[in-house]
Formats: sequence, C-alpha cells, structure tokens
Amino acid sequence: MGETVMGKMNVVIVTGLSGAGKTHAADWFEDKGYYCIDNMPPLLIRNFLELADYNSSRISKAAFVVDIRSEDFKEGLKDALNYMRQSPEISYKILYIEASDEALIARYNETRRRHPLSTGMTTNDIIEQERHMLDSIRRQADYIIDTTNLKTAEFQHEMDRLFEGGEEYTSKRAFGINIISFGYKYGMPQDIDIAFDMRFIPNPYYKKSLKKLTGNNKKVQQYVLKFDITKKFIKQVDDLINDLIPSFIKEGKYHLNIAFGCTGGQHRSVTMANEMARIFREEGYRVTLEHRSLDR
Repeated sequence: MGETVMGKMNVVIVTGLSGAGKTHAADWFEDKGYYCIDNMPPLLIRNFLELADYNSSRISKAAFVVDIRSEDFKEGLKDALNYMRQSPEISYKILYIEASDEALIARYNETRRRHPLSTGMTTNDIIEQERHMLDSIRRQADYIIDTTNLKTAEFQHEMDRLFEGGEEYTSKRAFGINIISFGYKYGMPQDIDIAFDMRFIPNPYYKKSLKKLTGNNKKVQQYVLKFDITKKFIKQVDDLINDLIPSFIKEGKYHLNIAFGCTGGQHRSVTMANEMARIFREEGYRVTLEHRSLDR
C-alpha cells in the first residue's frame, strides 16, 4: 500500500491493544496527509465513507483509529469491513498494533492512565481479556507491529516502510524478527508465532560454576553452544526462518515473533535467543531481543 491506488480511496483501519501505540500511528498518518480520525466509532466509518463518496470528496486516503472503547466495536467494525470489501472505490488495509503484557503494564504505570477495561490497576488479566476481544480482528490484519522494544523513531521508521516503502519493503532489511527468551515454569508468551524448546540441550544449571550465571555470560554461552546438537539446531533454525520469510512477506506479514524457551528462562533459552539475534542481524534483518524471565 506504498502508493495510492488511482481512482480509489485508500483507507487504513488502525486497531490493537490499548497502550500499544495507536496514537503514535495516528500522528504518523496525519503527518503523511491522511484524513485521520482517532477513536472513531466503528459504526460511523461506513457513514463517513458513503458521505465522502456521495459528495465526490477529494479525500484520497484516510485512517481510522478504533479500539474497544467503542461499545459497538465488533459489529460496527464488521459492517465497515464488509462495506469496504464490496466497494470498488475503496482499497483498505488493517494495521494491528500490540506489545507484551509487561510492556503495556509498565506504560500504564508510568503514565498513571487507566486501561479502558479496568476500574483500577492494569493487570495481566485485563490485557488478556482485551487480547481475546481483539483476536478476530488481529487474524484479519494485513500488518502487525509489535512495539514492545521499539523506540518512537523506530516505530516511525517501521510505518515508513509499511506504507511508503513499496518494493523496498520486501528486502531483508525491512523484515522484523522479534526474538524472545522465556522460562516454561512461568508460562509461554502469548504473542509469539514460533516457539522452540531448548530443554534438549544439557542444562548449565547443574554445573556449579554456571548455576548462578545467565545466558548473557560468555561461560554459559560457551557451554550451551559447544554441543554438536546445538550447532545443528542453530543451522536448521536459520535455514527454516530464511526459507519461511519470503512466504510470510507474500502473505502480507512483515515481522515474526520467535521464542526460545527452557525450564527457568535463565541459561539455554537466553543463550539461544542471543545467538540467533546475532545471526539474523548479521544476515541483514531488523531484530529486537527480549529476555522475559531473567528478572524472575
């Protein structure tokens, strides 16, 4: 959707988790000349589009930011999407913005704002409730941006590539790989595409000299990476992801969330996440890295 389709209105529906960055997206669209409406009641989107068409409006591109604050969210958005899908005068995309539970809770705590679904503190249960409510629209999204580890400038750069990059966005440099390490004892992350279990590798935890260290330590890394099975696994994962990425891009997906897990999320998963992040960066991909269980 890098270039405006001649003769059509280009519409972007911006949605996603509260606190994930939809307002930043609205600011970007506004700066790029889109007719942008934040917190648009979904039921009014169709009315707006019909009115614009009836008046032969000169609006060539519009962005509507919608979220669960609207009581008619599901039905209204379904109606708007059906209308746009059937209209030959409209080309539309759905942008879904998300972040990890930990990042969202931290943001709400910093700003002291209240989550739309909560009357008090923002909790994991509240965020999971919202994820469930938005699951159907997430599955329809053309683009998904995970802002967990993105600075404002990086987010804007991502938007530039998605909506103005054209063919350039099919390159390695434009594809984002978000890598996460975690401990199974704390539960699996909910926002991942592919998870790898590192518990087949001998555990450094049972080595007295390594027990209190983590996968960020060179001694632990040397231990985990020295095994033939580890080396074989790394090559297979590298080959697999590189083989899959062109197909993801073809289907309109421009980032991948990959998780590496072990028992406690301290040694093997951290080492593997670090190593794969290093490899993917060397190969030219845009990589973010997060260790979710290190502070547990």
